[in-house]
Amino acid sequence: MAKILTIFIALIFAAPVYAIDGNQLLKQVDMNLTPESFESYRKLINIEPDGKKREYILFTIKKGNDKVASLFLSPASEKGRSTLRLGDNMWLYIPNVGRAIRITSLQSVVGGVFNNADIMRLDYHVEYIVEHIEDKGGEYLLDLKAKTGAVAYDRLKMTVDKKTVVPTKIECYAATGLLIKTLYFKEMKTFDGSITRPAVVETDSPLYKGYRSIMIFAKMKKRDLPDEAFTLNFLPRVETLR
Repeated sequence: MAKILTIFIALIFAAPVYAIDGNQLLKQVDMNLTPESFESYRKLINIEPDGKKREYILFTIKKGNDKVASLFLSPASEKGRSTLRLGDNMWLYIPNVGRAIRITSLQSVVGGVFNNADIMRLDYHVEYIVEHIEDKGGEYLLDLKAKTGAVAYDRLKMTVDKKTVVPTKIECYAATGLLIKTLYFKEMKTFDGSITRPAVVETDSPLYKGYRSIMIFAKMKKRDLPDEAFTLNFLPRVETLR
């Protein structure tokens, strides 16, 4: 009896003191990628199989978990267009039309491999829960499941660097298990003296062989923003916030 008790006690103390909370880790990933309220400047580059490129420059603002707005600065053909995302709802404002039209997460306002959900991304923990986490030595592998059917990707496999607690790769899957695209996070950079995150996000897709898209962050800084900036009526005036 004493021997059995000794073995039982040994097993208790041999067990891990704590388990990693995957959802808390995902929240930390979001905090490291973007402040709660900020502005940024990005360049989006679409590269075709023949090497032809199309470039866009966007000014973007974000507040809280569900508000994102962007303004096209170039090319000239797109200048003045703006987008708004409130939760799962998205709009594109076209100056020549004079009104905002509804768009979807799987469409793309710039073409290429990035869709609107990638360009106007919400925090990952808002849209996904962590179903499984695996310790891979210097990295964690997180299996994420969408909370609702409105999310662009049903599942994500996110590789997170332990040291920086930011993603290095995310595989995006449909509900059928089909791999839609892979995102690669590269070139760590410090913005505004306090935001250290990958400055480059690249993507490719087995559905669009030979095509690639790249997102380059040139500037990012924390900024308090009024709720009014994230309304349909304000879309023609996003330029005034620059």
